[in-house]
Amino acid sequence: MDADDEAGEEAVMTLPDGYSDEAHALWNAATALNRQAGAVSLPPLLFFTDPERTPRPWETAARLPAGAGVVYRAFGRADAVETGRRLREATRQAEVRLLVGLDTALAEALQADGLHLPERAAAQAKAIRAARPGWLLTAAWHGGPIAADGLDALVLSPIFTGGGASAIRPALGVEGFRSRAEAAGRPVYALGGVTAGNSSQLAATTACGLAAVSAIQAAFQPPA
Repeated sequence: MDADDEAGEEAVMTLPDGYSDEAHALWNAATALNRQAGAVSLPPLLFFTDPERTPRPWETAARLPAGAGVVYRAFGRADAVETGRRLREATRQAEVRLLVGLDTALAEALQADGLHLPERAAAQAKAIRAARPGWLLTAAWHGGPIAADGLDALVLSPIFTGGGASAIRPALGVEGFRSRAEAAGRPVYALGGVTAGNSSQLAATTACGLAAVSAIQAAFQPPA
């Protein structure tokens, strides 16, 4: 790697001034994991949207560092296209990749960069990959058997006690994450209760990055 390459890598790794301490902690932890896992083609940090918990997700997306990703989960809401268009505009300007949850037609309409599948639909990835070879494909995973052919990465949860749907499942903990991620055969993100305060606990695992809802929204919220 020459000096220019090193300078470019450092620019991606470090947030500029004006971001919260929590944002720096999450981004630094995520990029360190990403490099350690040799998964630099994947976004190190994934912001998962939720209509209830992240009502204005485009504002957070606009503040994310270049190279991060957004997983847009519309959950069939009437304003799915309108919100999606705002997200697409924000992610393009921020050089952030946009994945759409499950809805292939919505992903195509928004010219998204890929798709995120629920665990029950993970087996669809092989056919989607054949139709859309350039898409980034991820799927939710809770640690059991899963058909992962065609997927670029899995998103394993909950690692810590989380909110939303993950709150009903027992936390896997760092060791539970480590053993499952090592056996997965592909890159694995850590999701569920991940915060700036506990993200460093995953440093000794093979996680390819971090994923979160509320913690990322809080860390990357626009300045008041």
